[in-house]
Amino acid sequence: MGEPHTAVLQRTTCPYCGVGCGVEIVSNDGGATLAVRGDAAHPANKGRLCSKGSALADSLTLPHRLTQPLKGDQPLSWDAALEEITARLKAVLADHGPEAVAFYGSGQLLTEDYYVLNKLGKGFIGTANVDTNSRLCMASTVAGHKQSFGADTVPGLYEDWEQADLVILVGSNTAWCHPVLFQRLLAARQSRGTKIVVLDPRQTSTTAEADLHLPLRSGSDIALFGGLLRAIADAGALNDAYLTAHTNGADTALAVAPDLPAVAAATGLSPVQIAAFYRLFIETPKVVTVFSQGVNQSSHGSTTVSAILNVHLATGRIGTPGCGPFSVTGQPNAMGGREVGGLANQLAAHMDFASADDRDRVRRFWGAPRLAEAPGLKAVDLFQALVDGKIKFLWILATNPLASLPDANLAREALAQCPTVILSDAICDTETARYAHFLLPAATWGEKDGTVTNSERRISRQRAFRAPLGDAKPDWWALAQIGRRLGYADAFAYDRSADIFREHAALSGFENQGRRDFDLSGAIGLSDTDYDALAPFCWPWKAGEAPGASRFFAEGGFFTPDRRARLVPTPMTATASSTSLAFPLVLNTGRVRDQWHTMGRTGFDPRLMAHLPRPTVALNPRDAATLGIAEGDLVQVTSATGAMLRLAEVTDKQPSGEVFASMHWNGAWCGGGAVGRVIAPHVDPLSGQPELKYTPVAVSRLDPLWRGYALLRDAPEPMAQWDLPGFFWCKRPLNGGWAVELWALPTLDIIPDGAPILATLLGGPPEAFTPLTVADPARGRWRGAYVREGRLDAVLILGPGPEIDHLLPLFADPEIDAQTVLAGRGTVAAASPVVCSCFQVSAARIQAVIASGEATSVEAIGALLKAGTNCGSCIPELKGFLRHAETSLVA
Repeated sequence: MGEPHTAVLQRTTCPYCGVGCGVEIVSNDGGATLAVRGDAAHPANKGRLCSKGSALADSLTLPHRLTQPLKGDQPLSWDAALEEITARLKAVLADHGPEAVAFYGSGQLLTEDYYVLNKLGKGFIGTANVDTNSRLCMASTVAGHKQSFGADTVPGLYEDWEQADLVILVGSNTAWCHPVLFQRLLAARQSRGTKIVVLDPRQTSTTAEADLHLPLRSGSDIALFGGLLRAIADAGALNDAYLTAHTNGADTALAVAPDLPAVAAATGLSPVQIAAFYRLFIETPKVVTVFSQGVNQSSHGSTTVSAILNVHLATGRIGTPGCGPFSVTGQPNAMGGREVGGLANQLAAHMDFASADDRDRVRRFWGAPRLAEAPGLKAVDLFQALVDGKIKFLWILATNPLASLPDANLAREALAQCPTVILSDAICDTETARYAHFLLPAATWGEKDGTVTNSERRISRQRAFRAPLGDAKPDWWALAQIGRRLGYADAFAYDRSADIFREHAALSGFENQGRRDFDLSGAIGLSDTDYDALAPFCWPWKAGEAPGASRFFAEGGFFTPDRRARLVPTPMTATASSTSLAFPLVLNTGRVRDQWHTMGRTGFDPRLMAHLPRPTVALNPRDAATLGIAEGDLVQVTSATGAMLRLAEVTDKQPSGEVFASMHWNGAWCGGGAVGRVIAPHVDPLSGQPELKYTPVAVSRLDPLWRGYALLRDAPEPMAQWDLPGFFWCKRPLNGGWAVELWALPTLDIIPDGAPILATLLGGPPEAFTPLTVADPARGRWRGAYVREGRLDAVLILGPGPEIDHLLPLFADPEIDAQTVLAGRGTVAAASPVVCSCFQVSAARIQAVIASGEATSVEAIGALLKAGTNCGSCIPELKGFLRHAETSLVA
C-alpha cells in the first residue's frame, strides 16, 4: 500500500462574476481535488457561493482542452510558435506600422496578464489598439465615472448595501447575476428593514423580492433619474453645502431635467408610481443605487450613469456608510483590467492618453521606446477595421468575440480576412478558434496565479492549485516571451506573477502624491512570500499605510483638475434604433442564473444545465397569441442585422412588446441561436459600448418537418458542421452522457439517412461506424444505435414529433440496452425541471412537499429538501410555488 495522502487547503477566488467570492480548495498532496467550498474568511462572500461557484469542482476537467500550440491543426513547440508569431509581427510593423496591430483581451485575464498585455502593446509595440470584452459590459460606467469624478472610481463598499435604508437596483437581475450580494442584501432587510426598489422592464427573481418594482420601458432610465433630480430640487432636498463646496454644473444639469409628465410619457410608468419612488428617495437619507448591465449596455449608457451619479452628488449621498452610487461588474476582473489600462482609451494605473504628463510619466517608468500617443480602436471599431483591411495582426486572449460581439456576421468576416489571428485560450471548441491561424494553450482557473479586483475595489489572490495541463502556460508568460523576442528582454524579465504585481504597484505610486485615485504603493516591497500570502484588501493601499477598506468623496477630493465633481446634463435621449412595422418588438438580452458567459465552463456541468437546458426567447402571452406561437415552438428572431433561431418561452413575466434572450448560447452549443446574429453594432458615442438591451426585431413561428435526438456516452465532436441552413440544434451534458437535439427546417423535406449524422457526432467518417438501425420511411422515422465493445455508445432518433423526449432521462441508465431503445420500449416519464441547482431539487419534489402539507414556508422546504439553503438564488421560485399553492386552495 502507498503512503496515505494528506489534505491540503488552498485559498483562491471564484472565476465567475465581479462579486469576487473567496473559495477554499481542499485537495490532497497527490493533486486530486476533494472539495470546493466558500471561504468564510473572505470579506466578499463570508463563506457563501452561488450555484455556479458551488459546482466549480465539477468543471475542473473540461473537454476539448488545448494542450499544445497549434498552427492550423498542426502541433508546434512553444519556441517554434513564438518565433513564427514574432516574425509575422515584425513584418507587419515594418510594412504597415503599429496601427496595423491589435490585441483583444478579457475580464477573465488576471491583472498580471492584463498588465503585460498593455505594456507590450501600448508601450513597446506602440499600438493603442488594445481593447477587451469589458468594453461590452463596463465601458459606460468608466466613461460616466471619469466625466463626473475625473477618475474611474467606485466610491463605496459592499457593506454599504447592508448599511443603507434604501437600495435601488437598476438594470440588474441581482438575484441571478450577483446572488451572493443579493443574499447579503436580503439579510440586511430582514435585520434592519432595508427597502428594495427594482427598476426593470421584466419580472425577475429580483423583482419578486422588491418592495417597489418599476417596470419602466427599456432605455428610459435617463428620464427617470433626470426627473428625480428635478424632484429633489423642487422638494428643497438639494444638499447645498455639498454642491457649493465640492461640485460644478448643478444648474446646467437641472436645466434639462424633465418634469413628471415627461417622465411618465418616456417611461410608461404612472405618475403615482414615479412619485412614490421619488418620495422614497428624497425621504430616505441612506441610499445606495446599484447599477449593472441594463444601464451600461446601451447606446446612451454613459449618460444614464451620469444621471445616477447626479442624484447622489446633488444630495451629498456619496462616500459615507450606506450611501452612494455602486457599479457591479459582470466579469471577475473587469475592475483589474481597468486598473492597468485594459481599454483602448486608457493608460495604465488610471492614467490617460489626454494628459501629456501622464503619457510622459508612463513612458519614463516603462522605458517605453514607442508609447502610443492617442487612444486606439474600441471593440466594435476594431473589428470594423479588420474588415476594412487596416488591422493585419490580431491577438485574442481568453475570449470568444464571435459569440459576444454585436453583428456576428461582420465579426466572422473580420477574422476570416485578417492575415494573422492568434488565439490564446484553454479550449479549442469555440467559434473564434475556427478562424485562428495560431492557437496557444492557456492555463485556466486552478492553474493560473495572480490577482483579481472585484466590484468594491477589493484585490484578491487567485492561486494555482493544479499544474497546467500539457504545455498550457500563463498568458503573461506568452506575451512576455514575445516582448523578449522583439529585443526588450530587460523590460519583460518576469519569472513569476509576483514580479509583475510589484511593478504594477510601483507604477501606481510613481509620481502620484495623491493626484490619482489608484495607488498600490504600499505593496511595492512585497516579497514573494508576502505576495503568496496576500489577504484580500481594497485599494488604495498607500506607502506607509496599512491596507484597509476606505470610501471616496464624502468630503470631496475628486480627481478633476479643480478637484470638484461635475454634474453632467442628461437630456432624454432616443435609442440608437426604434421599432417599426417590420420589426415591432424590442429584444433585450441578459444572463440566466446557472450559466456563465459563453458556457465554456458551466455548460459542461449537467447540474447547471438542468435548470434552463435549451436556448429560448421569452414572449408575453399576448404577443405570442398574436403571432400564433406556443410554448416550445421553434421561432426565428429577425432584425435589420440578421436572424437567430430559438425556442419560445411564453411567460407573463415578460412585458408585452418586448422579448428576452439569454446571451450565453453560441455556435459551440447551438446552431444559429447566438444573439450576436441580430444585434446591430450601435454604440454609446462616448464609451464605445454596444447597445445590447434594445434591438428592434420580428418573431415568427417555424414548422420543423422532423426532430431528432442524439444520445452519446462521450462529449460530441465540435459542432461547427451543424451551423448550416436547414438545421437548428443544441447540445447539453446529461448524467451519464450527452444529448444533441435537432430540428429540421422546411428546406430539409425528407428524413435523411441518420448514419452520417451519427458518425459526425462521434468524430469519424460514416464507414468507421456501423449502427444498428430501424427505419420506417412511411411514418417518417429513423432510429440508429452504435454499440462498441458491448456498451451502447450512441443513439440517434429522427421522427416527426416530440414523443421521443422520454429518451433523455432513459439514457441516464448505464445498463440501457440498444434493442430497447430502437424498439421504443422501456419509456419513463420526462424529468421535472431542476429548480435548485446546488442540491438538484426538481420542481416536482418541491410541489409534492407543498401539496402534502409538509412544507408551508421557504424554511420548511429547505429543511426537507435543502433547496434554497446554499446560494439562495432559487428562493424566489420557491416562494412562487408557495403562492401558487395558496391561490389554488382559495380558488
